Amino acid sequence: MKILHTADWHIGKKLDNFSRLEEQRLVLDEICEIADREEVDAVVVAGDLFDNFNPSSESTELLYSTLHRLSAHGSRAVIAIAGNHDSPERIEVPDALAKVCGIIFVGFPNAEIKPFRTQAGLEVTKSDKGFIEIKLPNSDVPLRVLHTPYANEQRLKTFMGLEDSEENLRTHLQKHWQELAEKYLDNNGFNLLITHLYVMKKGDPAPEEEPDEERPILHIGGAQAIYTENFPEQIHYIALGHLHRYHRVDKIPAPSVYSSSPLAYSFSEANQTKYVIILDAEAGKLNNYRAIELTKGKKLRRGKFDSIDEAINWLHEHSEDLIELTIVSDNYLEASDKKRLNEAHSGLVQIIPQIKKITEEGSASTIDLTLSMENLFQEYFKSKNKGQEPSEGLLNVFREVLGTEE
Repeated sequence: MKILHTADWHIGKKLDNFSRLEEQRLVLDEICEIADREEVDAVVVAGDLFDNFNPSSESTELLYSTLHRLSAHGSRAVIAIAGNHDSPERIEVPDALAKVCGIIFVGFPNAEIKPFRTQAGLEVTKSDKGFIEIKLPNSDVPLRVLHTPYANEQRLKTFMGLEDSEENLRTHLQKHWQELAEKYLDNNGFNLLITHLYVMKKGDPAPEEEPDEERPILHIGGAQAIYTENFPEQIHYIALGHLHRYHRVDKIPAPSVYSSSPLAYSFSEANQTKYVIILDAEAGKLNNYRAIELTKGKKLRRGKFDSIDEAINWLHEHSEDLIELTIVSDNYLEASDKKRLNEAHSGLVQIIPQIKKITEEGSASTIDLTLSMENLFQEYFKSKNKGQEPSEGLLNVFREVLGTEE
């Protein structure tokens, strides 16, 4: 069988005030074309289907129409789980209609999918809390899927009996997966685990380039991460969602892979190449997997210049991209300079002024105006007091004044 792994669509996400919906339409169309060209038997979408709990009607229509196309009229299995940006209730709403097309939505941890069969011959033959076995129309090999959507701390407590503790999260999930693996998984089928969690190899450094809005997931129930050693050895491939860059976390007990988001959604992802993953599998093993580059959508670029004229020339060279621009200068940007920059490029998302100042010793330093008000005050205080930090009492006074002003 062939399986396509994708994740983190974030349908409806904006970059500042720039809508990405048309780009998402193009890249999801590209994913559908890849699925058809590769003749895949199943598609897994590992969470963050939408960008927020209340997606627009346009976003909802784009998700459903894309999944329907991917399902190939019920002949191709499509398994989509909820991520931390999704409302699990909303994800499961179209369940009855979706099953007719072979689309399986999983919103909650420990969800149990009732067996069903499509007219095209796709059938869920076994089901348990967190597990399904699927008979595919064009494969004699059963596809076994352990599915664990994202859940916040409260849902993990409610649905999985989790107690507060970092180690409890890992231990509980490991036990849950292992029990299902021992009950249902053998080498007569292909065994897949799909989840939307932060996963790392124990002892490896955590990635630093991920978008800020994705980082709070690192602290589910007080846990920093799920380790690859927590996955059962019966699994042949682990399809991950959450981190936005393509990344193989580990190859033991099986390849644990983040497929990447289909578009760059934050300037921390600037210059990243985006992919979907194609798995070639048979009973008892993964033969190979390969990343196919996605080409649709705008590139995100960062530029930094001391001169407005240099910046404008660079903007003209990247007229089709979305831009974050840093201007380093001795003074604040004039309104006329901002106007020139904005007129030079329709996709200029953000202009960050970086102001140089001359210290008493005559050396140049910079003021980072992207810092919070409190951090700016701390930097200002240190600059006036030979590097001395402001006292906690002084900071409390500043916070009180700031709060009164707000």
